[in-house]
Amino acid sequence: MMNNPSLFCFPGSDRIALKKSAIENILGLPFIENNKVRLLKNGHETFQTIFDLVSTAREIICIEFYIFKDDDTGKKLAALLKEKAREGVRVYLLYDHFGSFLTSRDFWSDLKNAGVKVRVSHPFNWTAPRGYIYRNHKKLLIIDGTKAVTGGFNIADEYHGYFKKRKITWRDTGIYLEGPVAYTLLNIFQKSWSTWKGEIINWHPKYETLNHGVPVIPIFANSGRARRRMRRLLIYSIKNAKSSILLTTAYFIPSQRILKALVQAAKRGVSLKLLLPGESDVRSVFYAGRSYFSRLLKAGAEIYNYQSSVLHAKTTVFDECWSIIGSANFDHQSLGRNEESNVGIFDVDFSTHMTEAFQADLKNSLRVDADKWAQRPLHHKILEKLFSLIMKKL
Repeated sequence: MMNNPSLFCFPGSDRIALKKSAIENILGLPFIENNKVRLLKNGHETFQTIFDLVSTAREIICIEFYIFKDDDTGKKLAALLKEKAREGVRVYLLYDHFGSFLTSRDFWSDLKNAGVKVRVSHPFNWTAPRGYIYRNHKKLLIIDGTKAVTGGFNIADEYHGYFKKRKITWRDTGIYLEGPVAYTLLNIFQKSWSTWKGEIINWHPKYETLNHGVPVIPIFANSGRARRRMRRLLIYSIKNAKSSILLTTAYFIPSQRILKALVQAAKRGVSLKLLLPGESDVRSVFYAGRSYFSRLLKAGAEIYNYQSSVLHAKTTVFDECWSIIGSANFDHQSLGRNEESNVGIFDVDFSTHMTEAFQADLKNSLRVDADKWAQRPLHHKILEKLFSLIMKKL
């Protein structure tokens, strides 16, 4: 019989204290208490929140994204940033060179001319070309050091869901944060900004202290050491789940350690549900990920392929009380090379919202039937094996 998640996560339980302390020990930092959090379940909700926050900024805006396109969504946000800069708000923008490679130079020049401070991370270096595989995959907006938004989305029409002509949108998830955690994220941004030769940002915000807010812990990967801690946290969370794991990811190529932990969790009776793309923008990753389905299905995992649009969200809920949401996928690029931005929320109510969003996504998904999966076409099996071997070599 499964443990009751609500009993397991009850704030007065000794077990929750042990689990929170273990998470803190793995990451090497404490949970930040007394924050407001709100799940942003789709592109419209996420970008409306972003536009509203930027419009109301009074002192400082910090924005860091892997992809910042100069399409309609990017231009709308850029116009707001330029307007705020002209008003005297300090605006700092950091983008990834590869992720935003197709964004025009004129777009960045216009921002700079309006007073926006712009820096680029991981530019190509001819003397060390292999270093270009390391990317800044973070997605982060901080307003006045008191409010923040992060998640799996980028600044582009497909994430917003806004097109002048009907096109396929992307399904992504974000989170709004308000309180002392936002200042911690500002300090994290400052380190990235300084790495790419940005000036020192001096700002000490004033925020309302909440007596009954939500504990949040940043799970940012800005170094090899931080990525190892992130991997350890994921494995710890999987191994210690007692009743359920709800995993959503755009790119699924787990390491052998993570795959083994997932298989063992399913075998010991944990309800393991994986929500993965029904179609992907990266076909090689799509087929490589499917090479792990047979082992997971045999262990008792449930696998669902999202159908309504391109799935790009990265969220996990453990035992209906411990949630992780952010930019990191379950693949080697995210867990072994990229700089990533995630937050962990230890709260039953928030995890309930996450679970409800997951269940809503399942209604737009097809479950992978184990018997039918075993009978899939031979050329699919060949592609899965081929791309799985290629991805392991990269």
